[in-house]
Amino acid sequence: MQTNTYLFFDGNCREAFEFYAATLGGDLKAMITGADTPMAEEMPAMRDKIMHAYLQIGDTAIMASDAPAPHYNKPQGFDVCIYTDTLEEAERIFAALSEGGEVTMPLEKTFWAERFGSLVDRFGTPWMINYTGDNAFKP
Repeated sequence: MQTNTYLFFDGNCREAFEFYAATLGGDLKAMITGADTPMAEEMPAMRDKIMHAYLQIGDTAIMASDAPAPHYNKPQGFDVCIYTDTLEEAERIFAALSEGGEVTMPLEKTFWAERFGSLVDRFGTPWMINYTGDNAFKP
């Protein structure tokens, strides 16, 4: 079994996923617009919006779409969690994701990780960045 995160955006899914692919080093496998679907004529407001995006990052993926205007809700009650292999990678990703966003906890040493930090990026997505080093809490 595998689980993946599915995110909804308020019209900026393309920009967010192109940024995530560049920042996280992922492979953007799909970016399907409303115009690419059989429902294009029925949903003119979604013609240039993303109906489905798929970003492969190692053995996991993040998927997303733009929510139709009245159906978008600000993300809450979860964070997308990233475990990095190196301290430098954690620092780079944290800096990139936090640019234009809001840091909710600076990237710092904790009892469970060599570095941990949390933020909400400029697209409204909440993230946790972990570099555990040799800590036993690594998944």
